[in-house]
Amino acid sequence: MSDLTPHTGGAAAQSDGDNRFKAVQHKLKTLGTAMEMASSELEGLLLGMRTNAQRAEGLAVDIANAELDVKFVEMTNQVSVALGGAAVEVRKLHETAQEVAGLADDTRRTHARLYEGLDTVRSGRRERTPKPGFLVR
Repeated sequence: MSDLTPHTGGAAAQSDGDNRFKAVQHKLKTLGTAMEMASSELEGLLLGMRTNAQRAEGLAVDIANAELDVKFVEMTNQVSVALGGAAVEVRKLHETAQEVAGLADDTRRTHARLYEGLDTVRSGRRERTPKPGFLVR
């Protein structure tokens, strides 16, 4: 049996339309952290699946050596193959989670480089900034 448990209190960032600089930075950081955590958990799952696939393959050999009915050998081999195939897909998902975590971090740094100065200016003055599009007619 697996000892994996689903997470109910995840760190999901809300897509609430708040596009202020600090809110976007927080959302990108939250996304990156969540993807890093998912990547770590997927890596553990991948190792477990590979181990179980190897155990099932060994068990199929043991069943065959014990001269049990061939259908049990075939079923156990199918389990081994299925776990191996699932492990391949989990590996792809793991790689994707790592990629998304890296891209979220890159995006956060680029966003900060482009907009942090503007946020500093806007946050430091007393006057309110007009809504976007106010000056365009």
